[in-house]
Amino acid sequence: MRNFAVPGFRLSQAPRETRLVYTGFLGFTLIGLVTISMFQAVQIGVRLSAVAAYYRGGETGTTMTFPKTFVQLLEVTHFHAFIMGVVFLVLGHLLLATGLSGRWKRGLLLSALLGSMGDLAGGWLIRYVSAGCALLQLLGWLLFWIGYGGMLIASVWEMWGHPPQAPTPGGMS
Repeated sequence: MRNFAVPGFRLSQAPRETRLVYTGFLGFTLIGLVTISMFQAVQIGVRLSAVAAYYRGGETGTTMTFPKTFVQLLEVTHFHAFIMGVVFLVLGHLLLATGLSGRWKRGLLLSALLGSMGDLAGGWLIRYVSAGCALLQLLGWLLFWIGYGGMLIASVWEMWGHPPQAPTPGGMS
């Protein structure tokens, strides 16, 4: 972690062992991203009506669902808020140590943050405000995927995709 305190530190300059640890984290993160996408697509669905029915209850095809209870939403929000915060923190630090431009870094960070917040708020809004908030949930998922996917790809590319680069002053120009 002390590498991140060095101005201009880049992941490509990290020792091989450090890059292997970061790559291991990114591998676990990729598994998490793939499994949540499968859950979203298979269990919830990616149509507005399916997303609304998942949280508000209803019928989708041959399946009937019950509305999510306050406690169910609370439990999911509690767990997701902590884990998404930690993943955002780590991926954000890795992204800042890449050679992407400041604009790309800000865009990916903002996308991941807004996507996470949209995901956390979406279920509550769908359940207690309006089924129309399913659009917010789907947009949150899209931003989530762009942000976290981009941070993951940029980090792997920086570590393994090209030879080490010279340090650049500052992390987000």
